[in-house]
Amino acid sequence: MSFSKLTRRGLIKTSAVAGAGLALPTYLRADAHSGFTNAPTGDTVTFGFNVPQTGPYAEEGLDELRAQELAVQHLNGEGDGGMMNTFSSKALKGNGILGKKVTFVTGDTQTKSDAARASAKAMIEKDGAIMINGGSSSGVAVAVQGLCQEAGVIFMAGLTHSNDTTGKDKKANGFRHFFNAYMSGAALAPVLAKEYGKDRRAYHLTADYTWGWTQQESMAAATEAMGWETVNNVLTPLASTDFSSYIAPVLNSGADVLVLNHYGGNMVNSLTNAVQFDLLNKEVNGKKFEIVVPLYSELMAAGAGKNVQGVIGSMNWNWQLQDEGSKAFTKSFGEKYGRPPSNSAHTCYVQTLLYADAVERAGSFNPCAVAEALEDFDFDGMGNGPTTYRGADHQCFKDVLVMKGTENPSNEYDTLEIVEVTPRAQVEYEPDHPMFAGGDLGECNPGA
Repeated sequence: MSFSKLTRRGLIKTSAVAGAGLALPTYLRADAHSGFTNAPTGDTVTFGFNVPQTGPYAEEGLDELRAQELAVQHLNGEGDGGMMNTFSSKALKGNGILGKKVTFVTGDTQTKSDAARASAKAMIEKDGAIMINGGSSSGVAVAVQGLCQEAGVIFMAGLTHSNDTTGKDKKANGFRHFFNAYMSGAALAPVLAKEYGKDRRAYHLTADYTWGWTQQESMAAATEAMGWETVNNVLTPLASTDFSSYIAPVLNSGADVLVLNHYGGNMVNSLTNAVQFDLLNKEVNGKKFEIVVPLYSELMAAGAGKNVQGVIGSMNWNWQLQDEGSKAFTKSFGEKYGRPPSNSAHTCYVQTLLYADAVERAGSFNPCAVAEALEDFDFDGMGNGPTTYRGADHQCFKDVLVMKGTENPSNEYDTLEIVEVTPRAQVEYEPDHPMFAGGDLGECNPGA
């Protein structure tokens, strides 16, 4: 940690040494004073879990909340400890955080930016939340991340896949463990070229908000680079439930691939409508028509049922991974809830532990000390192999999964199979990549 960063973020002050003429750092433990928002004063510390409990992504939100509750139990020494046992950092001891028991409050984002900001604001101002975690929408993530920056608390993003979250809308108080749209394109394009060939014409249906825009841009760029042509891109409202009117024009477009840049209930409905139009049984341009779902989740696949069979997409994590961390988390979650965790659950669980670990390593709840502990932090044991939180933009880099809908499922949870574990090097990019241009990380805000 550099002297200049420490001084700029208010974590040290200088004092003149008599006769030496030098200014030497005097370290201040942030927990020894109340110079930041919601500094804990008692024997507990409060987290704010802000998830969609209603709206099109509510099912994802429920699974996030399950995982967040499990993470709190593990932090407080309850249960089997889950990923705390496999995490390469050994700062967490199962006795809370810095000796304080962890409690939490919840809010409903409704998958609406204004509602998400309002619920996060209430948790910070009324409940004393020192960290906000959660969300299943990039529009929500961008809005809440901005609020947390203003309020002076750390935002550990949940499921947010837009390039903008750690691109033009990045903030010093925000961190993302989830992968992004660029990474999906980089992982999927080689697999799609191998499976479907390089001479393809793609028609995109795209959710009309920040995630959809950057997902479509990323997929178009990655597939065009390998020879595909983008025939059309049609924006669809997030509130849509029937996509029949959007599917019909695909039949006369000359496209032989439909790319559904949709998520949650939107993807379930648009894929169902596409299958109802019998697209997967058609032949166009002398090729079998194909559908691609760039961003998958187990919950979406379950909702779509047999319609996902054979359809390729990407994921941040999957419970079928056989590394020790993934197995530990899947076991803990399964024993508590009777079902395997989703990748959104995994993200929120990991983000909660990572925040707690950063506090322990920093020896402080001061958000600027926590941010310093997370920046350029290398770790392992949390699924997806060796992982880094890049300091330049607070984006997490790790392996990415390419998935396919299971064609002969053996049980209700056997909906997706892993096609390829894409190595992290294949999805990495420089901080000034054009898709992430604009915006300024800025300085950490400790708040009060």
